[in-house]
Order: sequence, then C-alpha cells, then structure tokens
Amino acid sequence: MILDDITRAAIAVIQEHEAWGVPIVLALAFGESLAFISLLLPATVILLGVGFLIGSSGIAFWPLWCAAVVGAFLGDWLSFWIGGRLKGDVVNYWPLSRHPDLIPRGHRFFERWGVAGVFFGRFFGPLRASVPLAAGICEMPALTFQLANISSAVVWATGILAPGAFGLKWVQEWI
Repeated sequence: MILDDITRAAIAVIQEHEAWGVPIVLALAFGESLAFISLLLPATVILLGVGFLIGSSGIAFWPLWCAAVVGAFLGDWLSFWIGGRLKGDVVNYWPLSRHPDLIPRGHRFFERWGVAGVFFGRFFGPLRASVPLAAGICEMPALTFQLANISSAVVWATGILAPGAFGLKWVQEWI
C-alpha cells in the first residue's frame, strides 16, 4: 500500500464508522508522537485528511480534537519515559538504530532550546521523534517536560485538524 491508499482507507473507515473516529485519531496521534513508531507511520497526512473529512461531513470536531491531543500527549510522554529509562542505549533499538543521526540531532536541539525545544520539536518531522527522548535522556524535570508536552499537543492538534474542519466550511460559505 502506498501513502495515498492508507490515507484513503483510514478516512473511509472514519467516515463509514464515525464511532471509530476517536480511537483511530488517538492511535494515529499517539503513533505520530511515539519515538519508534513516528518514523514508520504517515499519520500527519492522514490526520490532515481527517480534518477535511470533519469539514465536509459534519462529524463532530471536538471529540476528534481531544483524541488527537491525548494521543500526542501520551506518545511524547512515553518517549520521554523511554529516554529516561534507556538513556544513551536507546540508539541501539530499531528503528532508531537505522537513523544514527536522529538522537544526536534531537539532543543538540534540546540542549540549545530546552523547554522551548520540547514545545517546537513536535512541529518538525524527525525532531518530533527524538526531542522527547533527548529530554528524558538529559533528565529534564518531568513537570517542565509535561507542561511543554501538553501545550504543544493542544497547538499541534488544532493545527492538524482545524484547517480542514473549519477552513473547508469557510470556503464553502464564501463560494
């Protein structure tokens, strides 16, 4: 399956079975934010498509938005925890072992930007996977990490779902 097929299939399931929307969006956001899975899962594109599905079909925005926030928060939290537990050994585990520059890049980004790096790291592809790990490895205080984690999850979920959900409605009303 190619990315387009996966995206269409996920959106079709949500469209046909609205009750599955919340767990699917939660799982996608979790996978997109979890260090090991985010390198393999094309969740951003799917979630953008879900935003447009919301806008075109009238599916409720808030439950899916909450699912995206919770999934993103939990994925980064688990990545932070893994980094704190495994420390530098995390680079020996697949799929990170196939991307040897990822953790050092995330570490440099975290060291330079600190808590702001945790917040902004969520919005930059490969950094999304490595900054929470680096924060855990560097033993960032958990409360500080979680404040950046929840605030970035809220902004990220809004940015990923709202343009399609509300932008499409706005365009339809404008036309």
